[in-house]
Amino acid sequence: MKEFALLVLDLLSRSRPDYADVRVVRRRQEGIQVKNGRLEAWSDEEDVGFGVRLLLNGYWGFAGASELTPERAGKVVAQALEIASASESLGGARARLAPQGVRKEDMVGRCLEDPFSMSPEDKVEFLLGATEGLRSPGVSLAVGKFGALREQKVFASTEGALISQTRTETGGGIEATAVAAGDVQTRSYPSAGHGSWNQGGFEVVRGFGFAENAPRLAEEAVALLTATRCPDQVTTVILDADQMALQLHESVGHPTEFDRVLGSEISYAGGSFLKPEYLGHFRLGSEHVTIVADATLPSGVGSAPFDDEGVPAQRNVLVHHGVLSGFLTSRETAPILGQTSSGAMRASSWNRLPLIRMTNISIQPGQGSLEQLISDVKEGVLLSTNKSWSIDDLRLDFQFATEIGWEIKNGRLGRMLRDCTYTGTTPAFWRSCDAVCGPKEWRLFGVANCGKGEPGQVAHIGHGAAPARFRDVRVGIPGRSVAGRAPKGA
Repeated sequence: MKEFALLVLDLLSRSRPDYADVRVVRRRQEGIQVKNGRLEAWSDEEDVGFGVRLLLNGYWGFAGASELTPERAGKVVAQALEIASASESLGGARARLAPQGVRKEDMVGRCLEDPFSMSPEDKVEFLLGATEGLRSPGVSLAVGKFGALREQKVFASTEGALISQTRTETGGGIEATAVAAGDVQTRSYPSAGHGSWNQGGFEVVRGFGFAENAPRLAEEAVALLTATRCPDQVTTVILDADQMALQLHESVGHPTEFDRVLGSEISYAGGSFLKPEYLGHFRLGSEHVTIVADATLPSGVGSAPFDDEGVPAQRNVLVHHGVLSGFLTSRETAPILGQTSSGAMRASSWNRLPLIRMTNISIQPGQGSLEQLISDVKEGVLLSTNKSWSIDDLRLDFQFATEIGWEIKNGRLGRMLRDCTYTGTTPAFWRSCDAVCGPKEWRLFGVANCGKGEPGQVAHIGHGAAPARFRDVRVGIPGRSVAGRAPKGA
């Protein structure tokens, strides 16, 4: 891969662009799902190719191919040059890149138990054992999921960079679904959807504790069928750590992507309510809210030694004690702020242009335990595990639903709540935060399905979170019954 990258780089240098780089990428992905004690799906795929990006007279050109041959390399370079010339004919602002030091590195991420060296049978057996505790009376579906990704990447640029990186990620989750009288309730762990992911090998999934948590999930899924609906009220809300991860992702991570701020990403999944001039003085949250973008966390799926422009991993503060303090930027967008790149450019594979993506977006822990957070609440709700979400095109007004909740009365957890929702406006919501739990409650989650771009790209994003408390939040859906089931026809 490195030899081929240097071959392409030589062709690029001869064409004398303003700047050019090549990424040679090999990705292997495996996925396994079991349902009700049987294997339901298994896939193992590998993909390899290269992408060429170049600037000609200040305009971008990009092309790629899956054949690593000299003949194909020449055609791809010619195509990228042709596209750059076509871009120039359309006019518009010329790109300029923030300066970047030249690095030559070979990096291999930590992987103690290689998931790709294990037999599929061993991984299926692990999932079957992990989900056995879900298969109890009242549970209709007991599901276990496993996934692994290995990415080998070589980056070379006409500035002299030559970087080789190998990363392994592993993840998964379990979920119990109970069905009765036309109602469906699900409980997931360690988070909903694709579960949670971290960098590392199969030791990551072993460490999640699926089997230990399975009986609790089964019991809660069944109990939710007859639980009280979340009442419609304005009250104190405590978000559990897994729900905080999604709250960070949707209402802070995406709106601080600087391409959204500039409006260049608004056609897909929206732009941002933030503006460049807000930097340094806009109050996004309370003094308890400090949020960082950290690509240096060893186990975060948003971590890499270098991004796809060859910029080293960094830790950047996005929100400092409530004040907007940074954006996620690229070498092209950072000069608008008079800065250098924050190292946030990533592509989903060789056949996609790098985009500004979240790295590991984490709220910094405060003090105390979840029990202490609850003890200071006279009346409120604790909400856990995302069920659905909706947020407007500027990442401003939102409504999220969670799988489960519990009422809080006089500093103690009370009855279980079902069909829990909460709504808010991003700055007002974060300004209402009056406490974040301490380091012992902080956990690092990995999201495996973050979409962006046209054509679409899916990225893996990390989020570190601890339970946090918010005052005066609207919960529930107006007009619904708050006791038992909804009225017939509701």
